[in-house]
Amino acid sequence: MTVRVERNLAKLAAVRFFLWMHLFAAVIVPFFRDWGGLGFAAIFLVQAWFMVWSFVLEVPTGAVADRWGRRVSVACGAFVGAAGALLYASVPALPVFLAAEVLFALSMTLVSGADEALAYDSLVALGHEGEATRAMSRLEAWKLGGMLAGALAGAAIAAWKGPRAPMLLQPVPSLLAGILALRLVEPPREAAGRAAPGYLAVFREGVRHLAGSPVLRALALDVSANGALVWLVVWLYQAQLGRAGLPLWSFGIVHAALTLGQIALLARVSTAAALVGGLRRLVRLAAVVPPLCLLGLAATANPVASVALSVVAAVLGFARLPLFSGVLNRHIPSEQRATVLSAVSAIRTLGVAIAYPLFGFVVDRSLPLALAALGLAGIAVAALVAAPAAAFDEGGGRARA
Repeated sequence: MTVRVERNLAKLAAVRFFLWMHLFAAVIVPFFRDWGGLGFAAIFLVQAWFMVWSFVLEVPTGAVADRWGRRVSVACGAFVGAAGALLYASVPALPVFLAAEVLFALSMTLVSGADEALAYDSLVALGHEGEATRAMSRLEAWKLGGMLAGALAGAAIAAWKGPRAPMLLQPVPSLLAGILALRLVEPPREAAGRAAPGYLAVFREGVRHLAGSPVLRALALDVSANGALVWLVVWLYQAQLGRAGLPLWSFGIVHAALTLGQIALLARVSTAAALVGGLRRLVRLAAVVPPLCLLGLAATANPVASVALSVVAAVLGFARLPLFSGVLNRHIPSEQRATVLSAVSAIRTLGVAIAYPLFGFVVDRSLPLALAALGLAGIAVAALVAAPAAAFDEGGGRARA
């Protein structure tokens, strides 16, 4: 069993790579506008619909993973994603797109929390939980590698066969991810030997644990509030590049720089933490620096500064979540891990759903004002919801089964 569990992290790296090889990502706007016939108002409606369903499904699907197995949940998520892509590419109609987004939300939430819980429990079974931050960062780097490969391949496919083609081919990497997920091994959990609880019991106990742990609540609020604000960088940096007068072809290069920067940081997270004085300080810098970059972007339309500040904000902001992973998991019992992680993700999703229309309203009127407002909000969040130092203590606050 130990040898088979040891292979889980390598298999999970491959699963994440193919799961996040989104061929349609680089051409999603042409897909919606040129093939789907949607305007931007309808595109944003579709995205808001996706966020709502992601929030609704996040915790229930986490409980599915804790009750019937993380391996099964991840595999089902991949297969449902393949079905969603096929439905998306079937007919260019808004009702079809809305139905497909429900499948995409179900796919994402079946995987969310389950793959991380499986990875962490594999480390626990091997006695390597102290390596969690490095291991989770490497898994995140593989995810980013899949995103980069998908964007580059999808752009080439779209140039060859049109914007619909990447969505039609999306089931290929999704099915590969599902097949690989079925080869994962469920490690023994801390609650091994107990009778398996029912779904509702798992759901209830997972939410109760999150609500009843002050340290875990502080960590969840920190990572969720910062994550919700950083999410908006995805929508604003391209608008800033346009404001700086950069040509459209350069957007792909900047996107690649964002992804490669995150990969480089997560692959050397131990070195980066040592350089700044520890993991907690690195996490704090990743909360403070991105909003400062956004304030800088609000003040300038210089092309070089726009690229540099956008890259730094995105790299530190999006790399922050996996940096939290090992700390967060130490405070969650094994049998509730996927449920609690999904609850944390649901909080972040709700934050995005609230922040998106608010800042979208401001962007329509003034991009610099929106960047400044987001930067100030980020500084306020970093100051007010920072997780306590005790949460980062290797020996303190560890969850008990």
